[in-house]
Amino acid sequence: MNLIDIYIQEVIRRLPEKNREDIALELRSTIEDMLPNDYREEDVKTVLEKLGSPVTLASGYRDRPMHLIGPRYFDVYVTLLKMILPIAAVISFISVIAAYFIDYNGQEAVINVALDVMGVGIWRMIEVGIQTFFWFTLVFAVIERTDKENGNQPLTASFKKWTPDDLKNIAYIPKKKAISKIEVFGDLMWTAIWATLYFYAYQLVGVYKGGGGRLEFVIPAINQDVLFGYWPIVVIVIGFEIALALYKLIKGQWTKRMAIYNTALQMFGTIVFIVIIINPNLMSQEFITFMADLFTLNTNQFKVWIVSGGIFFFMAGAAFNVYDGFRKARIH
Repeated sequence: MNLIDIYIQEVIRRLPEKNREDIALELRSTIEDMLPNDYREEDVKTVLEKLGSPVTLASGYRDRPMHLIGPRYFDVYVTLLKMILPIAAVISFISVIAAYFIDYNGQEAVINVALDVMGVGIWRMIEVGIQTFFWFTLVFAVIERTDKENGNQPLTASFKKWTPDDLKNIAYIPKKKAISKIEVFGDLMWTAIWATLYFYAYQLVGVYKGGGGRLEFVIPAINQDVLFGYWPIVVIVIGFEIALALYKLIKGQWTKRMAIYNTALQMFGTIVFIVIIINPNLMSQEFITFMADLFTLNTNQFKVWIVSGGIFFFMAGAAFNVYDGFRKARIH
């Protein structure tokens, strides 16, 4: 067994055929120059170990990289992928919700439609995530192979070569102060969910009756015309929440300005919620009567219980959100 011949064979079989003969002669000459006159097998092993793995050595002779995404673009690739994937997933989920309810004909209980939407929506998010990952990776693989410089020096997110001056534009972000992509994704998802509940509350919120393995919507809790009377201001709240989520995505950390913006949004949202829920005509009389009988209360007691409980929990959630924002903004 000639270790030199086998080593050369393992190197050149990974190279284009037209270059194999020249590289084999060059490599054999290099190995022989590194060996003593009366060499033994142990000397050969020592030299080959210095030259390294045939795979690594062969990559040095190739005109194109042997990796899919190399160190030059890998950090940019991962950074942009983390930013794009959550946004693509949320948009796909919202599109599924919109498509289902636009085509809804009222013949099936909305709760059943909602369960179908959840199943299809989750699958669509996975599908879009896979497609986004594939095409995004393909684009960077093409960039990797068409870059004439194609060095090992990593690029910044702006596709420029890194310099120490770049550190002046980067602030140190403590872990507890940082805003993760998952948090932004959760904010956008929550906005999509409650917005759907608002526009379809008269078909989603109410009393259901089970039968035949399916749930049937029997009593709506909300008066549609009364609820829809507030839609312009609700759309404004939705826009502000999306803006805050995108602001979080861009900044990547809690700041005092962000905490103030969040406080203003929470106060505005709380006022809108209180104005809507205290409307005496918001809940349908049939729903109020049914629930009051269920809990052995009179109708006025039930309305007070619902309104006061809703305001309390909404204000408690908003207060905690405001406190948490300022707490994270103060972290150094």
